[in-house]
Amino acid sequence: MTSPIDFLTHDNNYIWAITAAVSGIALLVMTLRQKSGGALLSPAQATLKINREDAVVIDVRDDGEWSKGRISGARHIPSGQVGERLGELDKYKQRPVIVVCASGHRSASASATLRKAGFEQVFSLDGGIGAWEQAGLPLTRK
Repeated sequence: MTSPIDFLTHDNNYIWAITAAVSGIALLVMTLRQKSGGALLSPAQATLKINREDAVVIDVRDDGEWSKGRISGARHIPSGQVGERLGELDKYKQRPVIVVCASGHRSASASATLRKAGFEQVFSLDGGIGAWEQAGLPLTRK
């Protein structure tokens, strides 16, 4: 009978063990992120939701980030104010809501707040405005 250490050192099996561990951790992180903040949308998926399902875009970046450029038609509610300003968003509870920040971290938190408030279709833009720009999609300053 071989021990776990013998298994790991035989024929470079440690590489497979490390690969399995890293993959498992990555899967766990992605699962926890989705559960806390809702589903993630790529920029292409977000564009389809906006155009086909009349999704509402809520930009939770701070004022300085907002002024540098935003998705056309987005509503600006800084991440720290989402809980206080839920009343402004009540009329959108039945529509898909896409929450956007710079990289995707603040949007996950804001999405969780919206879900707790009864919003059923809440999505975070995966990669935030950076991913939107990288996909070649336009931003407006108007």
